[in-house]
Amino acid sequence: MLLVLPAVAGSALLLIPLAALLTRTPWSRLSDLLGRADVQQALWLSLRCAGAATALSLLLGVPLAWVLARTRLPGRRLLRGLVTVPLVLPPVVGGVALLLAFGRRGVLGPLLVEAGAVPAFTPWGVVLAESFVALPFLVLTVEGALAALSLASEEVAGTLGARPGRVFLTVTLPTIAPSVAAGAVLAGARALGEFGATITFAGSLPGRTQTVPLLVYALLQDDPPAAYALSAVLLAVSVLLVLSLRPRLR
Repeated sequence: MLLVLPAVAGSALLLIPLAALLTRTPWSRLSDLLGRADVQQALWLSLRCAGAATALSLLLGVPLAWVLARTRLPGRRLLRGLVTVPLVLPPVVGGVALLLAFGRRGVLGPLLVEAGAVPAFTPWGVVLAESFVALPFLVLTVEGALAALSLASEEVAGTLGARPGRVFLTVTLPTIAPSVAAGAVLAGARALGEFGATITFAGSLPGRTQTVPLLVYALLQDDPPAAYALSAVLLAVSVLLVLSLRPRLR
């Protein structure tokens, strides 16, 4: 009984705000809202940038997870700790760090200006900010799968003459594919909901860098019911992503 009461309180803390959002959402306005040009621009931008951030996380995160799980690289533990920092770092601080690194006056600013590829306050800045906060989710998920994976099959493939790259592509990667998919979904969901780092590093320029979370924030000041409806759309997407992860979570 002593555990039931805190459990009920915890459930109420999580569920009551969601229920309040659903009950206050003007469902009759949803179709009109989704037909608005600014909403469609934000939705399309969010999907494109979250997809690009997920692809970038896969491209960089799977090799990084392998290095953390399978090598004895000096400083590996420190690297793992640094990889997890974006999980606990305030998103706005992450945006400031990105601005100081990749902004026009950042550490790499002169090189980026010369190349004409400054990502700050551009759609690429949105992708970079989302990747910064999403990458750790994929890395930690895949690293856990690699750490738990038996080396027997890989060793057999090696004794048969397969090179390390082929062993990874034909044996290791197919085996951990469910974990890679789960990590990609988590990274995509985190990218889709990113706010703080995005608004700090890429701004909230309508039609250019204003994603759905940023549009919700803007609508809260001018048209709260529209913000509620758009928040309900994001909630529905989040629920669908969680349901897609249930088999893997089991």
